[in-house]
Amino acid sequence: MKIERLMTTRLITVDMDVTLKEIRDLFEKASFHHLLVTENGKLVGIISDRDILKWSSPFIGTLQERPADEHLLLKRAHQLMTRKPITLCRTESVTKALQLLVDNKLSSLPITNPDGSLAGIVTARDFLKFMLNMATNTL
Repeated sequence: MKIERLMTTRLITVDMDVTLKEIRDLFEKASFHHLLVTENGKLVGIISDRDILKWSSPFIGTLQERPADEHLLLKRAHQLMTRKPITLCRTESVTKALQLLVDNKLSSLPITNPDGSLAGIVTARDFLKFMLNMATNTL
């Protein structure tokens, strides 16, 4: 089976210069865990919800907030992202996608079209949903 059957095509992308504050707002408003960073329409990085936690101060918005905490919110996507993320073409197999996730300890994998443009994303959660569906259909 091809990975395009499992991938999510609703993509949230941001430019490299978007601030951490803007990124945090996106994560809070939407139900996703990975944000794709693009430059001139090309994928250049990925930011996960764990990256946001790593770069954010727990004191933001509290009485203990310091100027340094607020300054962190000015960091840009290109400073936070994982560069050159591993990708897979939409015509590749589910098995290959799983192997890449496991071998590289990834929780998501951007999926591209044959021309290299973004087509979707597949996450570990997508595979769990697939497995659940398979299990419930065979019982």
